[in-house]
Amino acid sequence: MGSRPGFTDIYMNLATDLAARSHCVRAQVGAVLAKDTRIISIGYNGPPAGTHNCDEEWPETGCEKDSRGSCLLALHAEQNAILFATKNGANLEGATLYCTLSPCIACARLILTSGIKHVIFKNSYAEYKGLDSDEGVDFLKRFGVEVIKY
Repeated sequence: MGSRPGFTDIYMNLATDLAARSHCVRAQVGAVLAKDTRIISIGYNGPPAGTHNCDEEWPETGCEKDSRGSCLLALHAEQNAILFATKNGANLEGATLYCTLSPCIACARLILTSGIKHVIFKNSYAEYKGLDSDEGVDFLKRFGVEVIKY
């Protein structure tokens, strides 16, 4: 019998699989929220339900950009996971977020405010965006959230 996979591997694999569900033509990101070895919520990046699917509406270019150069329509994977969890009454205090891309600063503020205490990420948002530092990661660490690169 082979070795049993740990929950970190299982949840990161699930986040990676969820990313493939994204309708974004620029980046596919997945997230899993877990607490005490149980999944609370999942998410992937994309437009709000009932709006436009970017890969169908604008397959070559994606949706319009906002003033900061980000997708105008997109909710980030972390935002979707947190919104679904809170909409359904889940307590996120002490939870762990597994995501395929480290959180941007806006997501970091949501993560901190929602009580998530651990973030495990696969790839760097700063590297993806060509930024000097992962400001979301720096922010979370500064305020006591444990952040680990997978």
